[in-house]
Amino acid sequence: MEWFTWINNPEAWVALATLIALEIVLGIDNIIFISILVARLSAHQRNKARLIGLGLAMITRVMLLFSLAWVMTLTAPLFTVLAQAISGRDVILILGGLFLLGKSVHEIHNSLEGEEEHGGAGRATASMAAILAQIAVIDIVFSLDSVITAVGMADDIAVMVIAVMVAVGVMMVAAKPIGEFVDDHPTIKMLALSFLILVGVALLGEGFDMHIPKGYIYFAMAFSFGVEILNLRTRKKAADKVHLRRKLADDGSVS
Repeated sequence: MEWFTWINNPEAWVALATLIALEIVLGIDNIIFISILVARLSAHQRNKARLIGLGLAMITRVMLLFSLAWVMTLTAPLFTVLAQAISGRDVILILGGLFLLGKSVHEIHNSLEGEEEHGGAGRATASMAAILAQIAVIDIVFSLDSVITAVGMADDIAVMVIAVMVAVGVMMVAAKPIGEFVDDHPTIKMLALSFLILVGVALLGEGFDMHIPKGYIYFAMAFSFGVEILNLRTRKKAADKVHLRRKLADDGSVS
C-alpha cells in the first residue's frame, strides 16, 4: 500500500507533473539519437526499432530507480586523475560522451561523404541487433541523467516510476513523426547530429565536474531549429514560385 500513499499528497502531484515534463525534455536527445540510428534500417523495421529502443530506455530507467542505493554509490570517488576525483558516475558519463561524440562525427562523415556511394549497401544491411545494442549503450548514459534528476525532484519512488513510464509513452508516440521529419530533411538531420555532439561535450564536462547547464544547449538547438524551419519555408516558397512560373510558361507555349 506504500505505493499509493502519495495519492492524497498535493505536493506529490505537482512533483509528478513537473517530473513528467522534465523527463520528456531530457528524452529529446534520446529520441534524436534513436531516430538517426534506426534510419540505417529498412523502412519496415524502423518503427519497431524505435519502440523497442524506447522500451529499453524505460526498462533501464525503472531498473535504476529500483537500484537507487547502488546508483548513489556511483558518486563515491574511485580514483584521482590530475587532482580530479573520478567516480563511477563520472566514468559512465565520460565513456557515454565519447561514444556519443564518436557516433555523431561518424554519422556526419557518412552524410557528407555519401556512404551509399562509397560504402556499398551498408545503410540498407544494418543489423537490427547492432542498432539496438548501440541504443542500449547510450540509454544507460541518458537514463543515469534522468534518474538523478528524478531523485532530486520527488521523494516517492512510485511517482518517479510513473513519471518515467508516462514520459516514455509520450516519446513513443512522438518518435515516429520526429524520425520521419529528420529523415526527410537532411539539414535537420545535420542539426540533430550537431546537437548530439553538444550533448556529448556536456556529458564529458559533467564527467570532469565541469557543469554545463543543459538549458543553454537546448536553447541553442531550439534557436537553430527555428532558423532552419524558416529556411525550409523560404526554400519551399521559392520552389513553388519556380514551379508556378514553369507552369505558366508551359501553358503560354501551348496556347
